[in-house]
Amino acid sequence: MDSENTNNTALQEVLNTLEIDRKKIAETYKTCYILFGLAGLIVVIGLLIRFPMLAFFGALVPAIIGIVMYFQIEDEAKKYKFAYKTNVVASALKQINETFSLTPQSGLPEYEFISSELFTTEPNRYKTQDLISGSVDKTSFWFAEVHAEYKTETRTKNGTRTEWYTIFKGIIFVADFNKNFEVSTVVRPKDFGDSIGEWFSKNVFSFGNSNLVLLENTIFDDIFVTYSRNQIEARYILTPAMMERILELNKKCGDTISISFIHSKMYIAFPLGTNYFEPPIHSSLLVPDLLTDDLSIVEFMQNIVHELDLNTRIWGKN
Repeated sequence: MDSENTNNTALQEVLNTLEIDRKKIAETYKTCYILFGLAGLIVVIGLLIRFPMLAFFGALVPAIIGIVMYFQIEDEAKKYKFAYKTNVVASALKQINETFSLTPQSGLPEYEFISSELFTTEPNRYKTQDLISGSVDKTSFWFAEVHAEYKTETRTKNGTRTEWYTIFKGIIFVADFNKNFEVSTVVRPKDFGDSIGEWFSKNVFSFGNSNLVLLENTIFDDIFVTYSRNQIEARYILTPAMMERILELNKKCGDTISISFIHSKMYIAFPLGTNYFEPPIHSSLLVPDLLTDDLSIVEFMQNIVHELDLNTRIWGKN
């Protein structure tokens, strides 16, 4: 947490109060784990001495107490996390940009995830949270954490086996592009979908109703595969300057990003493994670097407006 936030008296008072709640929650979780461990130990001892009744009834009491305590403290933990996000993170975001707002229980709607055309598989299970919205000059933008999965079901001799696979886990950033696009233009990694994108770019020249767009920037085409229903509009969007800016943005990410231009919006998918904006449970809130990672990712998202020069309005909406 930076010095400005650290020296904020009101914020420190909130953190001190939440630290009391955190310690209570952490201690209760610790007690639950001890009770579960005790129940397991009783089962092992009972089986070793060949006294299964001891194993069952002896383990039952600590197991039940542990389960009841666990579910009770889970409710307290949810309240603690919500208070942290609304009172601590939301306050810190105002130090970056006065227009920022955080809505922990909202995110990117599933229908928008699908209509963004960033991914070819519709999710069977979809979670999203921590919607942050704001604006920089003329450009409004918002982003949220998303975890989308699909499932496969396989019949076996023992019944149906269901397996879950991740479509996307990370942050999806959305910005107003100030242009009503006639069609969609999508930029995906060449290795998208187990190298499907790379095979597609080398062997076929259409994807659904879209056509492969070969661009003048060979480095861009080496990293991404681009397709659109309108070649002229795609090239109008992906100018040489825009492609260079996307390449620079991509260099700052651990995994290759995906981008789509659809309706009047630009979507960018950032694959990330970290779950941001979550308070610690088993470590103190009263540390200087508490919000460092969270604020860094927010600043990174805000800087996209400058990185891609979104405030330069070369078009107007119809």
